[in-house]
Amino acid sequence: MTTRTIATRVAVVGGGPVGTGLAIALGQRGIECAVVERRPGPQPVPKGQNLTQRTMEHMRAWGVEDRVRAGRTISAAQGRGMTAYGSLLSGYDYEWLRRSSVRRFYAADNERLPQYATERALRGRVAELPTVSLHDGWRAEQVTQRGDRVLVTARDGSGDVLEIDAEYVVGCDGSRSMVREAAGITQEGTDHEQLMVLLVFRSQQLDGLLERFPGMSFVNVLHPDLEGYWQFLGRVDARETWFFHAPVERELDPGSTDFEPLLERAIGAHVDAEIQHVGHWDMRFALADRYRQGRVLIAGDAAHSHPPYGGYGINTGFEDAANLAWKLAATLEGWAGPHLLDSYDAERRPVFASTRDDFIARSIEVDREFLATHDPDTDQAAFEAAWAARAQAAVDEVDAFEPNYEGSPVVAGGGGGTPSARGRHETRARPGHHLASQPEGTGADLFDQLTGGGFVLLRAGGAGDELLAAAERASVPVRAVDVGADVRDAYGADLVLVRPDQFVAWAGDAVDDPDRVIATVVGRATA
Repeated sequence: MTTRTIATRVAVVGGGPVGTGLAIALGQRGIECAVVERRPGPQPVPKGQNLTQRTMEHMRAWGVEDRVRAGRTISAAQGRGMTAYGSLLSGYDYEWLRRSSVRRFYAADNERLPQYATERALRGRVAELPTVSLHDGWRAEQVTQRGDRVLVTARDGSGDVLEIDAEYVVGCDGSRSMVREAAGITQEGTDHEQLMVLLVFRSQQLDGLLERFPGMSFVNVLHPDLEGYWQFLGRVDARETWFFHAPVERELDPGSTDFEPLLERAIGAHVDAEIQHVGHWDMRFALADRYRQGRVLIAGDAAHSHPPYGGYGINTGFEDAANLAWKLAATLEGWAGPHLLDSYDAERRPVFASTRDDFIARSIEVDREFLATHDPDTDQAAFEAAWAARAQAAVDEVDAFEPNYEGSPVVAGGGGGTPSARGRHETRARPGHHLASQPEGTGADLFDQLTGGGFVLLRAGGAGDELLAAAERASVPVRAVDVGADVRDAYGADLVLVRPDQFVAWAGDAVDDPDRVIATVVGRATA
């Protein structure tokens, strides 16, 4: 057995999508980091397939958008979803997660592909960055904080030891995070006491049945016997491989259980199915009580976890990475204030709590109430009216999911509020909200000018010199980008200060105290 020690600026424990995304975001800024992953590579289980437009903005910023899209396992025309009552073929269905309704607020189309395909694209980008090293097959066993350094100790299958001496450590090592436990970070959980099964199976017959639903690749089926819990069915590839989630009894024996009746009930017809994989998971939520302890931080499932409802999980993890990356980089580059890293927790924890409460848990309760109240066999007219209302609510839900950082300690102006996943999509530039970088009706695409490391000041008519001067005095990187009157009118302000994660830090026509604005947005301001 041998022991090898490497020194780096950031150690990332966990080489899944969030860990590699974080490493890319840091590495592109010139921050050296080392990633350790216990597995030899991506695991071929279809999960994390629903990538939102916002996530694809990250892929664009990280230089992997084309590679991610090239890894698609279904056609671009097959990416839509639906909700059905009773069974897939019952005749009661509507489109669900219609993300096209908010496309104009983002700089990229959404995408659908298995997580392992996304990981392959991210790992390809990691291999191109000289600032990032990836160490597969090493299980991190210990994290020790020592003054201004943190030591990660990892071991491979042969017993050799790898020590990573870093300034910061980020745990992206999943819901059973060793990093979280080593840092003494506890978590609160809510258990629905419901076991779910995941099947991966092959069936060409099912592809034929879905021909009546053009463009649909996934469906959640509501059944009155299941108390609001979904049966969730979808494509893994373009023709014959599928996944299926369903509630099951805890006493189920996967070795002797015939799963075809479960499939038949969800589909509404018998299909030949060749089961390739059987897995189980528990319906539970978990949220860490804090995302930082000294020089140790956590992100993705290490910080929060929830049932795979609505495609929130992987997208929330990528937003953690984007939020944390620029704040870590600013800290290591010396221009962050003492409160900037703490704002990662202040912004991201309440957003997940809102995602959990306002979207996932609420959807289970709303579905449960609907199923208990409405039955087409008892009162068809009332059922169909309620079903039509649900279809409209599904459209409204996509618009309402707009994570924002109103009231954040590193957002200037905006009139209070608290960070939340619930908001509304607008082109108008609002402090604490994501900026629509392709403002409708202008023909502009500002996204690539909003990436690269520092802040960007969008200004109309040459305004904003006093804000640029304040940034220079504070040694904060702010780059000016001049915009036309049409963009100014779309944003509703002469000046829009944009953070490195494309969220608005401040907006207005004039700035009364430019030094205070700059101090606030980099975490130097005092209460």
